[in-house]
Amino acid sequence: MRRRRRHGIQVKTAEQVELMRAAGLLVGETLEMLREAVKPGITTMDLDVLAEQHIRDHGGVPSFKGYHGFPATICTSVNEEIVHGIPSADRELRDGDVLSIDCGAIVAGWHGDSAITVPVGEITPEEARLLEVTEASLWRGLAAGTAGARLTDMSHAIESHIRSQGSYGIVEGYGGHGIGTRMHMDPLIPNHGEPGHGPVLEPGMCFAVEPMVNLGTKDTLELADGWTVVTGDGRRSAHFEHTFAVTEDGPRVLTALDEGREWFTKLGIVKAGK
Repeated sequence: MRRRRRHGIQVKTAEQVELMRAAGLLVGETLEMLREAVKPGITTMDLDVLAEQHIRDHGGVPSFKGYHGFPATICTSVNEEIVHGIPSADRELRDGDVLSIDCGAIVAGWHGDSAITVPVGEITPEEARLLEVTEASLWRGLAAGTAGARLTDMSHAIESHIRSQGSYGIVEGYGGHGIGTRMHMDPLIPNHGEPGHGPVLEPGMCFAVEPMVNLGTKDTLELADGWTVVTGDGRRSAHFEHTFAVTEDGPRVLTALDEGREWFTKLGIVKAGK
């Protein structure tokens, strides 16, 4: 069936959303497997090997590997690394590290994209709070992704929650995006901004929402590898992401194992996907 576009945004049929759910579920299951594997002594390359094997064994293709030359299946960003960290056999995780894992998979031509940030062993209360605030801001943004809302309503929901929780650096220049037959599609979804701007959200539109939050300032630097983005002040960062579909019944989170029901119930949303 021909794919439609509104405002330059790909609009999926119900059948196409189901294909995206298959890709999203594979990504979600891969990330949960990796979460359990994270421990002091494991290398980021060990995690990458596990991810690729799991995706391919379950009928998927890694989205990231070869994307504009990226050499790995997942991004592994440690401590002050915000996004796009490259897995390495020389990067052994240590107790007290904070690790962001970003993962994408393609199933039947459709993409899923999601990220989690996990502690390695024991982390400080300040760092644990950073993870909590960042993840909660993601779900606030997802909850704002309802039919009839405007694109920046999601941006504003993310920023408002983070600002209400303390003094954090909200990363600029990187953000969420449309997703479907390609991993990165229009539009860009900033993690800050005023509500009520941008296209009206319609059922069948799919987006990846991904706040990145720093303990210090919002300033960033890109390393010489051309990929890894780090905090400008060397303090730690967190990154969470989910792919979701706009539906008549509310946002359906395609990369969450339960499609978002637990988190949406916490936020007081009765209808959360199918």
